[in-house]
Amino acid sequence: MQFSTSCSPFIPANTSVHQIMRQVLIALIPALATMFWLFGFSILLQLLLASSTALLAEAGCLWLRKRPIKAHLLDLSALITAALLALAIPTIAPWWIGVSGTLFAIIIAKQIYGGLGFNPFNPAMAGYVFLLISFPQQMTAWQTPDTFLSYNDSLQLIFSGPILFDGLSSATVLDSIKTAKASGLLSSELSIAPIFGFIAGKSWELISLAYLVSGLWLIYRKVISWHIPVAVLSGLTIPAGISSLFDASSAVSPLFHLFAGASLCGAFFIATDPVSAATSNSGRLIYGMLIGLLIYIIRVWGGYPDAIAFAVLLANLAAPAIDVYTRPKVVNRIQ
Repeated sequence: MQFSTSCSPFIPANTSVHQIMRQVLIALIPALATMFWLFGFSILLQLLLASSTALLAEAGCLWLRKRPIKAHLLDLSALITAALLALAIPTIAPWWIGVSGTLFAIIIAKQIYGGLGFNPFNPAMAGYVFLLISFPQQMTAWQTPDTFLSYNDSLQLIFSGPILFDGLSSATVLDSIKTAKASGLLSSELSIAPIFGFIAGKSWELISLAYLVSGLWLIYRKVISWHIPVAVLSGLTIPAGISSLFDASSAVSPLFHLFAGASLCGAFFIATDPVSAATSNSGRLIYGMLIGLLIYIIRVWGGYPDAIAFAVLLANLAAPAIDVYTRPKVVNRIQ
């Protein structure tokens, strides 16, 4: 009798990587549609740039490695990376931001390790961190909510620069919170600012809600398990709840942390990456709790307003050790 081993992602025998990735892409449509409704054609151009770059970079790397190109492109993993990165960067970022971030994600964070199943880090988040560290000015200039850009305006803005569009960009709600705390303002005083909505950032609450509904659909369809999303959100809200309980005047509520930034996107679509996450159920709970706790720590005490990418990459480093210590015991071992 012969046995063989394979690398992650581990999926049921009656499904394929293509089927799993296709359902994830479908689940991203509500968030994409919401962002298009709020921001206009700029998000579609960013998605087109990232997707075309990802496919070309993937094909080029596979050709150099003498691997079958069509089969690997059809698994849709490159498009997942491109979509997540396009949704994460500012919609009005210059064209080269999305292109360079996608190239880093596909070539450096994925293909250089051997391709899908061998990458230790989430490629999309590796590309995002590369951009955030290298180009902080471009990565923090977000389009003002409810400013719908036409196709021509989006094209000119992304490829020609924001010369004719003064006042179009603004800080995110997490940026405002961090700046206000550094200035000694209370959260209750800042909450009346126009950038705030009912729970978190104005209009961004709708995007977070879209991610929540889509994430629950993925769990219902058994595309992802509940362990990591629940653990991530618990690891974030528990310390936030304790902090707001003891310091309600300056701390923001747990609900704010859930709907601000990319918390819900990170919990359902990023942390659940089957390749770079922990694999056992108990390991997934530890892995998710670690991500949630790191998000809170970096948001409150770190130098960056949002922390999904950093938290996920740090947890990726810990995932192999988590798997070692949470590996199920083997029973009825063959002698």
